[in-house]
Amino acid sequence: MDTTDADQVRVGVLSLHNSKETKAILNAVEDLGHTPVWLRQENTAISVEDSELTLEPDIDIVANRLLLSNTEEPAELLGLATTFNRVRPMLNEPDAVMASIHKFATAATLANWNIKVPDALLALSNDRLNQGRSQFGDVGVYKTAIGTHGGGTWKVDLTEPVNPKVGNRQAFLQALIDRDGERHRDLRVYIVDGEIIGAMYRFAPEGDWRTNVALGGDVLNATDEMDDEASETALYAADVMGLDYAGVDLIEGNDGWFVLEVNPTAGFKGLYKATGKSPAPYIAKSAIERAGGTVDEDRVSELAATLDDSEPSCKPRVEPPEHQDVPIIGYIEDVVVSGTSGSTQAKAKSDTGATRTSIDTSLAAEIGAGPIKSMTRVKSGSVKGGKARPVVDLVIGIGGTQHTVTASVEDRSHMDYPLLLGRDILEHYRVDVRRRSDGDNKPPLDSEEYLEE
Repeated sequence: MDTTDADQVRVGVLSLHNSKETKAILNAVEDLGHTPVWLRQENTAISVEDSELTLEPDIDIVANRLLLSNTEEPAELLGLATTFNRVRPMLNEPDAVMASIHKFATAATLANWNIKVPDALLALSNDRLNQGRSQFGDVGVYKTAIGTHGGGTWKVDLTEPVNPKVGNRQAFLQALIDRDGERHRDLRVYIVDGEIIGAMYRFAPEGDWRTNVALGGDVLNATDEMDDEASETALYAADVMGLDYAGVDLIEGNDGWFVLEVNPTAGFKGLYKATGKSPAPYIAKSAIERAGGTVDEDRVSELAATLDDSEPSCKPRVEPPEHQDVPIIGYIEDVVVSGTSGSTQAKAKSDTGATRTSIDTSLAAEIGAGPIKSMTRVKSGSVKGGKARPVVDLVIGIGGTQHTVTASVEDRSHMDYPLLLGRDILEHYRVDVRRRSDGDNKPPLDSEEYLEE
């Protein structure tokens, strides 16, 4: 659609990452005849001079795609989104996003509006949480209040105690709802502006019970198959949470449909695979029309048939500074490692040759790491073909910063250190091999025996 400069809307997508979804929304704005603006670290500034406010770059409306659940500093990003929201209209406003990424706040909000959610318990004390765990039976779901891509979610044996926190993150218990027999499934419904764009059943991968596409779950188109209760519940949940676009996750119990989560930055990949339909043009349309622009409805439908996540033409070309303030980590470092039942301090060895962090079997048992998410295969120079190791979720604290990783579990009793930090953590640091918390300042002579594939 051709539009004059005067008719064009400048849609800013606030996203500091390089996701498929961000790129697809920006490309859809351009394909609909309007101006996409990628609000990133390289090009974004807000100034106040003589009480006059200036945005760089200037935009008419913001589509909020900040991943608050993926950062160690959600309050900083929330403040950034709030600043934009005070001076420009915004899709997925900060207050609604904050309530949605906190899983227990979501459950409390929905329950207050008589939307069915699984029974749950959040307690700030260890005693109160464990006093209440018997109400969930022998097996339940244990979640950190903020998490993403299935991280921070465990199915746990509730005959054993659990902690109210994993690292510095609040956790809670939730009833396990499963009526699907051998293969666990749930329903993801994607909603934009009060309309269902598509829906899919998500099936857990073999050996797991979580259905996240990011973890390898399968998908099946459910847009025309889901019943009225499911669709109405999803629409009501998105409305109650105040979100302009969201992926609503539901699960069917013996008493109907329950809402598990309402995700303000739900991915498009699984939905597109299942339905052949991308939400990106609908989000672009919503932003354009909210700012007073117009779009061709037929063109929106055409664009939805493709998930265009190619590099947007509007991506800022400004080079980042050469010298960035990257924190330093030692070759041997004191860390705090946390699982579902405890935390402890341990010495960890940094190995830039290892893809994945690994933990000793005894230490994993001590802190309640697990249950096992999957198996990974590792290479060894001495073992042809490598060997399989279980993988579990861990929270590792380094100097006050928390990292959630999927670590492999192995017998490290014959090694000097119970933890090995791989590139999943070391990518955030510069490694100084001369720095050792064990007081031995000799440089390392060799690398770890095994290297992750």
